Amino acid sequence: MKFGNTILLHLMSVVCLLLTASAQDSRAFGLQALSPKFWDLVDHHVKLETVATGFGFTEGPMWDAAGFLYVSDETINQIFRVYPNGKKEEVIALGDPDGNTFDRQHRLIDCASVLRAIIAVTPDGKYKILADRYDGKKFNSPNDVVVGPDGALYFTDPTLDLVAGEKQEIPFQGVYRLDDKGNVRLLTKDLTQPNGLAFSPDGKHFYIDDSEKRNIRVYDVAADGTLSNGRIFGEEPGTKNDGVPDGIKVDKSGNLFVTGPKGIWVWDANGNHLGTIALPEQPANLTWGDKDYRTLYITATTSVYRLELKTQGYVPYLAP
Repeated sequence: MKFGNTILLHLMSVVCLLLTASAQDSRAFGLQALSPKFWDLVDHHVKLETVATGFGFTEGPMWDAAGFLYVSDETINQIFRVYPNGKKEEVIALGDPDGNTFDRQHRLIDCASVLRAIIAVTPDGKYKILADRYDGKKFNSPNDVVVGPDGALYFTDPTLDLVAGEKQEIPFQGVYRLDDKGNVRLLTKDLTQPNGLAFSPDGKHFYIDDSEKRNIRVYDVAADGTLSNGRIFGEEPGTKNDGVPDGIKVDKSGNLFVTGPKGIWVWDANGNHLGTIALPEQPANLTWGDKDYRTLYITATTSVYRLELKTQGYVPYLAP
């Protein structure tokens, strides 16, 4: 019976992969402007480049000034260095790594879903747990992380990747602040499924995706990181297989680039949807890169893509 179940599960996996491949095959790169302001950010003739492919499911891209990307593969359970020529180097084997950032000390910070922790990863493939509990209870499955204007780490903790068979100890899906002394503070628990997150360049606003509600929320931020006046910034509706709001990056002018249904949704700072960058695979996350930080590197399902833009990215861990 166990052998039969194994075969059945394998066949179901194959069917799911074929259905996913079929859906992806019907997609293509394209630019869908809803406002003339879209073209201030994206060139009419920009080309989408494939950096590397053949992954399981890509997440957490981070550009290193040494000339490569860190990329999480949630299926293969590894973090890689990915070079512009497509070369991949394994950094660490880790159960379901997710979103990444650099802190102000240029340590690679990862949301380690299986460990249910925020960790610092060393270049030689070791890690240190920075936090794995709130109020004595294990996190759910940390998903994405960013450096705040105060230098602290801010992260989301949905149940999206809660390990099968493990107990949810915290009865909500929260957003937290982790300081350099290891103190964890709950900022909000009013999102049903918090995911990607980003600060505005002036540090006054904090954006968080709610993947279940398919919207982006924005909060006012106090100097100590306290959030207030939470409200809906924008909606990204779509059908079941279109993708949901996930990774967020902001440019120096305060425009948002948010992965969502069928591509990257571009928003101005006032919540106006300027247009969408449609992609051949569903994107999960993105990061600014190259020497001038005018290039978006995009993790999209099995691949990593590169797109040069006309605007310059805001990079929180480089901010003074």
